[in-house]
Amino acid sequence: EQPMYFQLFFAIDRIKAMAPEHPEWKTTEPYASILKGDVNAALAGGEHAILELVMASHAGMTTEEFTAIVKDWLATATHPKTGMAFTDMTYQPMKELLAHLREHGYKTFIVSGGGIEFMRPWTEAVYGIPPEQVVGSSIKTSYAVREDGTPVLERLAELNFIDDKAGKPVGIHEHIGRRPTMAFGNSDGDFQMLEWTTAGDGPRFGMLVHHTDSVREWAYDRESHIGRLDRGLDEAEARGWVVADMARDWTSVYGD
Repeated sequence: EQPMYFQLFFAIDRIKAMAPEHPEWKTTEPYASILKGDVNAALAGGEHAILELVMASHAGMTTEEFTAIVKDWLATATHPKTGMAFTDMTYQPMKELLAHLREHGYKTFIVSGGGIEFMRPWTEAVYGIPPEQVVGSSIKTSYAVREDGTPVLERLAELNFIDDKAGKPVGIHEHIGRRPTMAFGNSDGDFQMLEWTTAGDGPRFGMLVHHTDSVREWAYDRESHIGRLDRGLDEAEARGWVVADMARDWTSVYGD
């Protein structure tokens, strides 16, 4: 998540790749700042600027074309600080937990604020979670038949659903149709998901991962503009949620 969500790295790279087809971007924000290499200036526009970048870079193609674009990008993209492939920067304890749960008969899902179509191409290889068990944010999709008779699903530059905060329980209900027995998160964006999960009947479990390791990862919580964890820290104990301290509790972060 640091210094920004890795899907945003993808969007920025896409804007740069698409720029020759959009000469107007040289003088239009937030694109102009991206093309000048000034990401901070581009993102100064807040959520509106981010949404504009995402819409421009994620729409205007078929679902199959978008999947291919994501896979091609992941094959070469690396994190600017660690130099690691983004798919290698996945938490070893998380993968161990997912494997342990599946070994004991649990069905595991990803419920993320990230784009559902951005995650689906790689979650099975990385986490063992197939596309149909991924819940995320989305833009609208429409069905069309091309002139040669080929049916396609086209990605539109229109927001469909934001799978964050109060949207997560809604997304779970609409995609899965069952209340989870366990939920794990790392920010206040996961608060309502844990709240809804642990309010169910029978044994329930909620956990928050606290990013405290500035050496092996990043340390951030209450004041972070990304992945802020504030209310969750305040209320976890009273709600019976476990808080995992990354620096103290994890012997490994990325499998190192």
